[in-house]
Amino acid sequence: MELWNSTWASGFILVGILNGSGSPELLCATVTALYLLALTSNGLLLLVITMDARLHVPMYLLLRQLSLMDLLFTSVVTPKAVVDFLLRDDTISFGGCALQMFLALTLGGAEDLLLAFMAYDRYVAICHPLNYMIFMSPRVCWLMVTMSWILASLSALGYTMYTMHYPFCNARKIEHLLCEIPPLLKLACADTSRYELMVYVMGVTFLMPPLAAILASYTLILFTVLHMPSNEGRKKALVTCSSHLTVVGMFYGAATFMYVLPSSFHNPKQDNIISVFYTIVTPAMNPLIYSLRNKEVLGALKRVLGKCMLTTQSTL
Repeated sequence: MELWNSTWASGFILVGILNGSGSPELLCATVTALYLLALTSNGLLLLVITMDARLHVPMYLLLRQLSLMDLLFTSVVTPKAVVDFLLRDDTISFGGCALQMFLALTLGGAEDLLLAFMAYDRYVAICHPLNYMIFMSPRVCWLMVTMSWILASLSALGYTMYTMHYPFCNARKIEHLLCEIPPLLKLACADTSRYELMVYVMGVTFLMPPLAAILASYTLILFTVLHMPSNEGRKKALVTCSSHLTVVGMFYGAATFMYVLPSSFHNPKQDNIISVFYTIVTPAMNPLIYSLRNKEVLGALKRVLGKCMLTTQSTL
């Protein structure tokens, strides 16, 4: 197969899950509905946490960052996939592909680290409540957020530059929903075995320590909760932690499948399903998991909506 020397000019063709499904119109409508749900739910959560001073504590400031990451993550992928399907134009430029990969890796990596910091926050709140504002001061909270963004963006920049430096072959169809490392490497006209090994090692390095920290935090939390004298306090702690663990399970399960499992376990159909799960389904579900089971968030939502209604009525 000849080298594709016009990569910069021609770009790629994204053959995502919408093109290969048996009912593409129904799937497109479902994806659009999930995207609108993600926009609405994450947008409301961002608004509520920003406007309600009672939620200006580390737990909800970290949750606000998670909503922001989810909102941006799904917006990097979903609108283009839907518009391309409707216009029957699946092309993406070389630069657009690189940018999409960089943004997706940045947001996914930042969320990976943030979930670990959120687990630590819950551990301190439940196991060391008297020292909570010492271990989770505003300065520490913003340091966690900054570290998540910086480390993820630096890692994403390195991955993107190295992946896109390969020469690509004439068959420029990416059988995937978005530009990601595994499907792009299948188009490379060069030996990528060492780089695939490096991606595997770095995936384990980037994903496993935060996951181990999360599991350790919740193991210690479980021991503390089981010894709580108050049934109400025990129930509240378990509800909060179960919500977080649900989010962790959805995110890390998909990320582990894509970046930790060897390439022999991958096929385009499975990868597309997994990509839809962590770029579209999870961002839509995360705010619902947190808000519907959290009385403080629901109470803040009612207060904010009440203020908005009063403001509208006074204006009229």
